[in-house]
Amino acid sequence: MKTYTATPADIEKKWVVIDAEGVVLGRLASIVAMRLRGKHKATFTPHMDMGDNVIVINADKVQITGKKRQKPHYWHTGYPGGIKSKTTQEILEGKHPERVVMQAVKRMLPGNRLSRQQMTNLRVYAGAEHPHEAQSPEVVDVKSMNAKNTRSA
Repeated sequence: MKTYTATPADIEKKWVVIDAEGVVLGRLASIVAMRLRGKHKATFTPHMDMGDNVIVINADKVQITGKKRQKPHYWHTGYPGGIKSKTTQEILEGKHPERVVMQAVKRMLPGNRLSRQQMTNLRVYAGAEHPHEAQSPEVVDVKSMNAKNTRSA
């Protein structure tokens, strides 16, 4: 039996919306990464962009278990002595709380050109509103998938 390989004509992209309110960050990120890659489809082909367009709302209300809210995130400015850090709590309370979800999903994808292209299909919003109503996205309820998806610290 030959291995099935999808062609660009076979790819069917859908729009899905996921509410992140009260959902554990790592579990949310793994579900979003799976949707972006297209691994939930029977026609999954690793070298093609088969995934759906994913909209994540209420990213500022995501649940983080344990002491991970106080865990620092480091980055370097490129200048000597330019290492900086912010805790996850500071990022969530700051100007761009959606970056926590974006980074978690990005780190669950392979580090190649295809995953960078797949990340363009992800839209994350801090509030409950999003401008993609015209695409009539399908709602994916992550909370009801597993009881552990909503546990608290």
